[in-house]
Amino acid sequence: MWITVASGKGGTGKTTVAVSLALSIDNAMYVDADVEEPNGALFLKPDIEREIVYTEPIPQINTNVCTFCGKCADACIYKAIVILKPLKKAMFFPELCHSCGLCAYVCPVEGALTEVPKEKGKIRFGKSGNLKFAEGLLNLGEASATPLIRGMKKYLPRDGTTVIIDSPPGTSCPVVEATEDSDFVLLVAEPTPFGLNDLALTVSLLKDMGKPMGIVINKWEEGNEIIERYAEAEGLPVLGKIPFSREIAEKYSQGIPVIYAMDNGREIFSEILKNIKETVKNG
Repeated sequence: MWITVASGKGGTGKTTVAVSLALSIDNAMYVDADVEEPNGALFLKPDIEREIVYTEPIPQINTNVCTFCGKCADACIYKAIVILKPLKKAMFFPELCHSCGLCAYVCPVEGALTEVPKEKGKIRFGKSGNLKFAEGLLNLGEASATPLIRGMKKYLPRDGTTVIIDSPPGTSCPVVEATEDSDFVLLVAEPTPFGLNDLALTVSLLKDMGKPMGIVINKWEEGNEIIERYAEAEGLPVLGKIPFSREIAEKYSQGIPVIYAMDNGREIFSEILKNIKETVKNG
């Protein structure tokens, strides 16, 4: 099963939950898909065994051959190519390109438009004890994290390993990419008005995608039921609660995962996993 851990806002506790959930599973892989600023390695301290330079194809226009017919520009829905027919000039904007290959497909002149690889970032693989580890590192200046996340998923196992994907924050395209192939999405929410607002945005997105989901409340305090009331109104299960604790915060600041910072940490995350499986089973 692939489980994506997501949240509407940054700082809610995605990595807190994703790392400890992965550590609570015998045959698991932790995947840091927050490729603009991955930090799971700070807690897992993995031994990196392999690194891949990930590239995707982008068009290269040969103006000595191009007839400037404009078919490539007309086909590109992302407006990454502009053809100035009267001036016989072609312009390409790589930050808008989604590497779909349509421009090369529709080009009627052989040799006028070819595809060349462009480096998007790196994908690193390793282990933290028995836990498999992967992370993406987006190159500086890249406009979108989506291609690298899409590339990472090509290397993830579907062999019985439980894959825990640590998603980017928010509700934009990288989050969609990190969740769309997952079997379940675990939403981490903090019980504040800001936390509730961004949780609701993410729930709306995942409902549109048709994804099964549940909620873990981080920094939970007795008497604060803002997230529970919302979950009940939306028909969403609350699968676990991590208490608001100075001790947890102090150990977390030292790079100690929450599962080891609490006396009953393993029981909490084992229960969360059990609740996820029951939710998926019951539809």
